[in-house]
Amino acid sequence: MGPLAGLKVIDLTSVVMGPYATQFLGDFGADVIKVEAPVGDLVRSIGSGRHPDMGPMFLNSNRSKRSISINLKSPEGKALLLRLCKDADVLVYNVRPAAMARLGLSYEDVAAANPGIIYAGLYGYGQDGPYAARPAYDDLIQGGATVAHLFQASGSTEPRYIPSAVADRVVGLMALSAILAAVVARNSTGKGQRVDVPMFETMVGFILADHMGGLTYDPPLDRGGYARQLAPNRRPLKTANGHVCALIYTDDHWRRFLKAIGEPERMDDPRFGSFRGRNGNYDVVYAWLLEKFETRTSEDWISLLDEIDVPVMAMHTFESVLKDPHLQAVNFFQPAEHPTEGQIVTMANPVRMSGTPVEPPRLAPNFAEHTLEVLREAGLSQPEIDALVRDKVVTAR
Repeated sequence: MGPLAGLKVIDLTSVVMGPYATQFLGDFGADVIKVEAPVGDLVRSIGSGRHPDMGPMFLNSNRSKRSISINLKSPEGKALLLRLCKDADVLVYNVRPAAMARLGLSYEDVAAANPGIIYAGLYGYGQDGPYAARPAYDDLIQGGATVAHLFQASGSTEPRYIPSAVADRVVGLMALSAILAAVVARNSTGKGQRVDVPMFETMVGFILADHMGGLTYDPPLDRGGYARQLAPNRRPLKTANGHVCALIYTDDHWRRFLKAIGEPERMDDPRFGSFRGRNGNYDVVYAWLLEKFETRTSEDWISLLDEIDVPVMAMHTFESVLKDPHLQAVNFFQPAEHPTEGQIVTMANPVRMSGTPVEPPRLAPNFAEHTLEVLREAGLSQPEIDALVRDKVVTAR
């Protein structure tokens, strides 16, 4: 019984952003009912899988949920969805609000069925701006929120996207916090509300919290950007046999490090000896570190830096991180037997709670696996269910 036990969530989301948010709601104990279109969630087919509709990205963003399939474009499907919403606490969607309105599932439509519901939308752009009607994907938002520019600003010849759906996942976590805040407010006031989480605005705030720099002031003091993060030589440090990630950051770090390698006098160099001095000379400082770290092995550096309490981490690959001793000790990667996919490796929810343990209740569902179960729980009779299946309003397995 997690901290959100008793909370019922109607999850209309697909792909990454929304499912990532609702997965956490499910991990925390909410009953998350994933409503899929008749063709299923697109992300089911991404990556190498044992079955075409149970790919790894789906498995890693949709645990702790039950899956049903409803054709929301039919009048009967819309009526069924509204029926499910009557005793739900939260509805989450991640299409444009105009699409929800066309389906007859606007906030006003859903609130008419359940005034206490939290109606949460995750989509591209705030609805009072000129981009309101535009479609949005992670790549677009990374570009618009200056993520791609960060690569140019740090010395790359071309702008790049981070090779991860970072905008989707950051916005998903922002939505999680917003939904929980709305639930707390509803529990205090008895009133539901509409919650809007736009990707563009969320990611601009996320990135510029670091990089607004002198643009924070009027008139501007500089052109923006955090020098340390944008230093061209800020990257994993090549060693004699690989790479490590080290951050020698504070003055105490530098004193201990330089003493340990036999060069304490370097603290007398104003480019190295103070935080302010290093802040203006990161190109020089990081270039020196790159050269220095090539003289010893990764194991030697990790041992030394751990001994003097300077932050260091191995640079993992997708495969090596599975064997990280810390992650093994905390049981982060866990073997599991999926009912249809067989033996898989799952990732634990990293949050620990002493009073309400976070234990994902189920692995990712097969398409429409729980349609009949959920409809029976909603009070539909067997003839009603049979008619919905016959008319292809719902899909059942």
